Amino acid sequence: MVLQYKLKSETRWKDYHGKAKLKLSVSRYNFRLLSSNKKKVLVKTGSYAIVMKRFRQIEFFKHRT
Repeated sequence: MVLQYKLKSETRWKDYHGKAKLKLSVSRYNFRLLSSNKKKVLVKTGSYAIVMKRFRQIEFFKHRT
């Protein structure tokens, strides 16, 4: 899965490399979650908390035995 972000005022999405790389707080950005080949959007757009919640759900069900 690929996590991407952009400032709310921008149009171009960038790959997310961690909170330390962001210049502003996460509340000023929009986030989205894509499949690993970037063909399918898993979470259209939302705050960091919403996108990470869905990311954790997907990871939990992928590794559940």
